[in-house]
Amino acid sequence: MNLPNKLTMLRIILIPIMMGFLLFQFRGEYSLYSQIFALGIFIIAAITDGLDGYIARRQNAVTKFGKLIDPLADKLLITAALIAFVDMGKVSAWPVLLIIGREFSVMGLRVLAAAEGTVISASKMGKVKTILQISAIIGVMIHPDIIKFPFALQQILLWIAVLITLFSGYDYFRRNYRILTEEKNR
Repeated sequence: MNLPNKLTMLRIILIPIMMGFLLFQFRGEYSLYSQIFALGIFIIAAITDGLDGYIARRQNAVTKFGKLIDPLADKLLITAALIAFVDMGKVSAWPVLLIIGREFSVMGLRVLAAAEGTVISASKMGKVKTILQISAIIGVMIHPDIIKFPFALQQILLWIAVLITLFSGYDYFRRNYRILTEEKNR
């Protein structure tokens, strides 16, 4: 268990803690302090997302475990926050459904590729997608008592993230179409 893998595991551990703060209600309203803590935890978890990969590449410490668990941890973090937003009434289910659908589709493609001995690495578009998703989530998480971040701007940022998410999913499938169409030799 090297440092990058420990950072990835920390991200997974932070997810239910973030969710607890994010969904904590006091007298029927979401607590300002609880929301601030949730935002802080999300930002820390998002930082570990970039940090673990950077350290793994820099120290030549890429492991099979890391290749498996890091993308899963990323998807858990993003989907947990988005599902909480739907529960809180902060976002519609549609953008969440589109993002989660893309994530499962690309994960399925990666599983098929792995079964054939091929690793599908994160693309530049996939990294841009992640940055936009994280930015959109932070925008939705910012409590209006702290920063007046207009609802319309939150929604625009979220829908931009959705569009880039869908485009990056299309790009993964376009670049790896042969994995889906090759017949296995018997």
